[in-house]
Amino acid sequence: MRPTATVLVYSDDANTREQVRLATGRRPAADVPQVEFLECATLPAVLDALDRGGVDVCVLDGETVPAGGMGVCRQIKDEVFRCPPVLLLIGRPQDAWLATWSRADAAVTLPVEPVDFANALASLLRDRLAVGA
Repeated sequence: MRPTATVLVYSDDANTREQVRLATGRRPAADVPQVEFLECATLPAVLDALDRGGVDVCVLDGETVPAGGMGVCRQIKDEVFRCPPVLLLIGRPQDAWLATWSRADAAVTLPVEPVDFANALASLLRDRLAVGA
């Protein structure tokens, strides 16, 4: 198992980024590596981080302004070669169809529910690391 996995967290809200960190803990599941966070509050920071590489999973806040996570997800799926899987944070369950439109790999609702979030993140990490192995 790799020693760490890098999770990019995009939100303009520091409280949302903190919810993600707290829900994940050191690792979201026993069978995935410990997580290092790369926090981004702006779209240019997200694009720069993805250009540098090394991101295993992106967590995007659909409620971020001015560039919401749904639009950012669709953009990076179109523009980033071998785009990491995306876990989209949505405002309400009825927005799940928008997560599908954005081509997110998984979606959970805000506020972050720790067990659901950790399970979704761990699943994406398992898939990503299995492909990279």
